[in-house]
Amino acid sequence: MIPNTLKDIANYIVADGKGILAADESTGTIEKRFKSIGVDSTEENRRKYREMLFRAPAMSEAIGGVILFDETIKQVSSDGKPLREIILEKGSLPGIKVDQGLIDFKTVNGEKLTQGLEGLDDRCREYASLGAKFTKWRAVINIDEHIPTQDCIDANMNALAKYASIAQKNGMVPIVEPEVIMDGSHSIDRCYEVTQVSLTSLFSHLSAEGIDIEGTLLKPNMVISGTTNENQASVNEVAEKTLKCLLATVPNELPGIVFLSGGQSDIDATAHLDCMNKIGGNPWKLSFSYGRALQQAALKAWNGEDSNLENAQNAFNHRALMNMKAAQGNWNEKLEAK
Repeated sequence: MIPNTLKDIANYIVADGKGILAADESTGTIEKRFKSIGVDSTEENRRKYREMLFRAPAMSEAIGGVILFDETIKQVSSDGKPLREIILEKGSLPGIKVDQGLIDFKTVNGEKLTQGLEGLDDRCREYASLGAKFTKWRAVINIDEHIPTQDCIDANMNALAKYASIAQKNGMVPIVEPEVIMDGSHSIDRCYEVTQVSLTSLFSHLSAEGIDIEGTLLKPNMVISGTTNENQASVNEVAEKTLKCLLATVPNELPGIVFLSGGQSDIDATAHLDCMNKIGGNPWKLSFSYGRALQQAALKAWNGEDSNLENAQNAFNHRALMNMKAAQGNWNEKLEAK
């Protein structure tokens, strides 16, 4: 039975180790992904690729929700069925990305503000009528020598809170995504500092907007070393510092935290999630909302060829099941051997 209350929807998505497939790449982003395998980003190819994912057997076992792009929630499958209905038949819930990308924040170099509040209520009403049960809005916080500023953090978290209010008013669970970007030479301690400030600001703004936290999901970055930092933190250090940061900032009432992979390798994203769940003792479910870390192996296996669709599904099934085990604290690297 499809859950209807905000609290039930949020809990359904992260039940029993399930997580989220982020398939909400914009047309520009998926064009880059397809270009990496030499495939044209036509509407037909995008439909074929995403339909392959949504029909995969592991959807029923490991995926509680799928974040869609505007094109995809309205697309119809090869046999005439809306893709969103295929997702529902697998026991997963369709959701929708509702932000409209980034603009420069004031005049400070490198800072961004997410746009999309204008007309959001109308868009949410339409998406709810199409069967979307949850929504997603991504804020981007870059780290450099002089950024982020508190002004930029607060502006992004204020927008996230206003978005969450509109989503809940339309009966959809808001996923709030304050992403502290991995790119840079910063240390894991600097990432911790910025993540803590960002989450503190976020939950302050959510409270001010009267958001129902029990009907909300958080999609944060993990606390991790910058990509070009020479001292890359161990799996255990990432897990411990991420948990410490979350315990200091996130209300117990939140049903679940669904991490973004943020450019981590497939295995790293799985290992970090598993380590956090092995440590345990959290008031909320810890799961995944991965895009590239769930899809990359499947994309390469598909390579634009119909004859490869089954192999691509097998690659997706494997990653989805590995991350489900990680969300239960039951993963180990030996399971990766196919």
